[in-house]
Amino acid sequence: MAKPTIVIALLLIALGAYGYSQAEPKEGTDKKSPTSLIPAFFGAPILICGVLALNPNRRKHAMHGAVTVGLLGFLGSASMLPKTFKADPVSQLKLTTQGGMAVLCLLFVILCVRSFIAARKEMKAE
Repeated sequence: MAKPTIVIALLLIALGAYGYSQAEPKEGTDKKSPTSLIPAFFGAPILICGVLALNPNRRKHAMHGAVTVGLLGFLGSASMLPKTFKADPVSQLKLTTQGGMAVLCLLFVILCVRSFIAARKEMKAE
């Protein structure tokens, strides 16, 4: 499960980089808002956990840490989607990044839970 974790993390980082590159600068300044990097901020600790999980001695704790970050990422991004839909005008960039983050994090959590259940059954069988 370490390799899929790394892939999901890299996708979240890429999503954050895309959002930041496409974001408009704040009014009156030439600076972009760092909030468009939020998917990358969640992807970075997941990536670290994924790399740590390559070591079998650290896998269990690293994966539990990664799935916790993924769950928080899903809850945060999914809770912001209704506000984004209600905004006038609706920002396609926000919908893309928040929706993409919600989907990636939910997919990651589901994969982790399935993996944890399979590992538990395997331990019980031994």
